[in-house]
Amino acid sequence: MNRLADLIVRLPWLFIGVFLVVTLAFATQLPSVEVDPEVKNQLPPDMPARLNIEAIEAEFGGSEMALVVLSADDVLQRPVLEQLESIGDAIADLPFVVRVLSPFTLTRIAGQDGFMEVGPAIDELPDDEADRDALAKSLTENELVYRNVVSEDFRSIAAIAVLSTDATDAVTMAELQAVVEDNPGPATVDIGGMPDVRTHMSDDIRSDVRRFLPVGLLVVLIFLYVCFRQLRGVLLPFSVVVMSVIVAMGLIPLMGWKLQIMQVTLPVILLAVANDYGIHLMARYQEENVPGRKRERIHLARTVLLDLGPPVLAAGVTTMAGLLCLLTHVVVPAQQLGVLASVGVGFALLCSLAFIPAVLAVLPVPKPLASLASDEGPTGLERGLHAVASQVVRAPGLAMGIVIGVTLLVGTGIPLLSVDTNPVNYYDAEAPVAQTTRGINQAFGGSTELSVMWEGDIVEPAKMAQIDELERELRSNPDVGYTSSIASMMRTMNVAVSGQADAGLPDTREATAQLFLLYGMGGDPEDFERVVDFEREHALLSARINTLSTERTQAIVSRAQDVVADDGKVVVGGFGAVFADLVDAVVEGQIASLSLSLLIVFVLVAFTFRSVGAGAWAVVPLVLAMPLLFGLMGHLGIELNVITAMLSSIMVGVGVDYTLHFLWRYRLLRREGLTPPDAVLETLTTVGRGIVFNALSVIVGFAVLFISNFQPVQFFGFLVVISIGACLVGALVLLPAMVLVFRPRFLD
Repeated sequence: MNRLADLIVRLPWLFIGVFLVVTLAFATQLPSVEVDPEVKNQLPPDMPARLNIEAIEAEFGGSEMALVVLSADDVLQRPVLEQLESIGDAIADLPFVVRVLSPFTLTRIAGQDGFMEVGPAIDELPDDEADRDALAKSLTENELVYRNVVSEDFRSIAAIAVLSTDATDAVTMAELQAVVEDNPGPATVDIGGMPDVRTHMSDDIRSDVRRFLPVGLLVVLIFLYVCFRQLRGVLLPFSVVVMSVIVAMGLIPLMGWKLQIMQVTLPVILLAVANDYGIHLMARYQEENVPGRKRERIHLARTVLLDLGPPVLAAGVTTMAGLLCLLTHVVVPAQQLGVLASVGVGFALLCSLAFIPAVLAVLPVPKPLASLASDEGPTGLERGLHAVASQVVRAPGLAMGIVIGVTLLVGTGIPLLSVDTNPVNYYDAEAPVAQTTRGINQAFGGSTELSVMWEGDIVEPAKMAQIDELERELRSNPDVGYTSSIASMMRTMNVAVSGQADAGLPDTREATAQLFLLYGMGGDPEDFERVVDFEREHALLSARINTLSTERTQAIVSRAQDVVADDGKVVVGGFGAVFADLVDAVVEGQIASLSLSLLIVFVLVAFTFRSVGAGAWAVVPLVLAMPLLFGLMGHLGIELNVITAMLSSIMVGVGVDYTLHFLWRYRLLRREGLTPPDAVLETLTTVGRGIVFNALSVIVGFAVLFISNFQPVQFFGFLVVISIGACLVGALVLLPAMVLVFRPRFLD
């Protein structure tokens, strides 16, 4: 560290120039950053749910659907139906639409004298009330239409666009909106489905990034001024923040990645964390720049770097290690965020250890800060820290007991913690996208699809019976609103031909083939393309899930998997399966990243202090913060999701900084001969100032997330504020009390 300090103060302009050039190089990449709201892309390429979706799409084409929903007091009135028909025809002409499902394209299957009659569900528009009532009766008896594209109360009716695999959300939504505008009518029209959700997410991700940066930078500027009340104390840590954000964001396109919902927290993480090391350096600089000490710019820059270089380096490395533990997360954007944030923090660490001392070596020495140079004793924050330290020294056992007791009390909320992965729940219940989704769930059986694909001889009665068994099982679940399969179509056709309401499925291959033939004589064989392929070797069962609860969705998926468990060629996919798999991924990622981050912190701190005991002591406050964090989530009903699951690694990586700085200064004072009580008092009233500034900068920085468009991001910001506050209490109260009670040998 001595050689580095000498080199920096001897060649300050070289170091300043290098950091500025590197920052500008990454800034040129910022215009290339793209947004990706696709939920499927959050999964690793080899994850079963993603592989199953791709396998189903390979056989049956795109499984994505966009719903154009018309609402009115009575959608069976002629003007509403004319509006729907014109909208459906226009949608069918769009290049990315494979097929349109509506009462005008879906069929009505009836039988007469042993023959099958196939025609459109609506073949004539009603002219009077009698025609309207007859149409309502016909639609109610039609399983292919009722609660599929027509609601039970006849207040909603839909045209569902089945999208090709190359459809893009932005183009899809823009074209559908244009169709709606070009075909006005008496009904209110809404567009829903996952493309709509992702489009809103994409817009809101951009909105978050645009708002976070200016608001966050302003908040950081104000905070730094309140802390240091000197221009360099504001601008130097602030410049480090700006440079680290530019480097991390510029790395996204260089890595071939895209900005997803989790990465909207990246600028805020760096706004909150990247100035921590500069804050410690500037606090120490002001501490040294007082009358009675050598106040010369080269000496001050060198002294600050030599005194704080080792603990700042250790704190930065542990923070980077904690963030890199997100690589154990199953969710891909979380892994990418870990890399991006650690690179940003690493660059901020280098800036703090080289760029800031280089600038300090160039600038003239300012006047001492009045509160530190006063002869009247400590004031403001210093007085508060002295009061806290005095109470801890006076009754360390009581201080420990209070902190541990509160932690255990709040930790009782852990059993109440739930997991959620549905992106619709990222929004407030009153948000338009959430209201549209709830309306679709209520009127058309659900907006989340579960798909099950069979492979084999589909015409075989035993295979058809397996499909029918699962469909009946799913239909019996109140959270499943609508199902479709070749089995239900065969049952409908068999009833029509036989004239028997309880005819059931055909019991021979020949009878099944005959039904296919009869349908082809009056209907379009392409009507089967969404449930069975032309060769009759693959069949698809689709079920719409009408709940936004991930736990209940997971239960439906698990039941479907249990029913088909004996058939190794059955594939269970769809976004319902994705949400279900994400539950396990979130939990497993949380456990893995938390365990690994604690282990790495233990090893790094033990190496820094050359003591295994030091590693254990550094981990204890972090471990105690965990039940506080997860218990609070349980009590407040905050779900564990792909956003909040990243919290523990960030908390460990950032929170250990305070422990490190306390232990480092305490050990130095003990080696200078101070008694443990005096060493605690001196540590908390000196380095405690930097610790408080550090923690408050993180709290203030993450508070910017409160203005996010996404509820999980807002909760993430709130939980970071709480967890960092807990780590601050651990460093200022719990750790000093433990030091006084147990007197660890590695600190003597």
